[in-house]
Amino acid sequence: MTAETTWPIRVYYEDTDASGVTYHANYLRWFERARTEWLRGKGYGQERLRLEAGVAFTISSIEIEYRKPARLDDELVVRTRVVELRRASLIFEQTLLGDGGQILTTARVRIACVDAATFRPKALPPGLM
Repeated sequence: MTAETTWPIRVYYEDTDASGVTYHANYLRWFERARTEWLRGKGYGQERLRLEAGVAFTISSIEIEYRKPARLDDELVVRTRVVELRRASLIFEQTLLGDGGQILTTARVRIACVDAATFRPKALPPGLM
């Protein structure tokens, strides 16, 4: 549906837990940042959309599968693509890739577009459609 984008990251000491692997919640943060960069690549910043179009984005559901751990100093890539686009929501498929393109984690994320003041559903800005 939409061109795929990629965003590079590195695992830092602060990202790891007592077992030496990436703490599970950090994957969600990385996916969030990659979606923000996807949006920025379309010419939109979150704050600009809030101020100029009166919209905000919120996660309505997320499904994540942890397959292999990311470890300290790993260089990773988050692959992001839109697989479904509706009037007031998008569904993203995101994949965290390790060395050689091995899949570490996958996520399916439904994002709702809402009125920034009321948090009621609102149509996506025309440029995103």
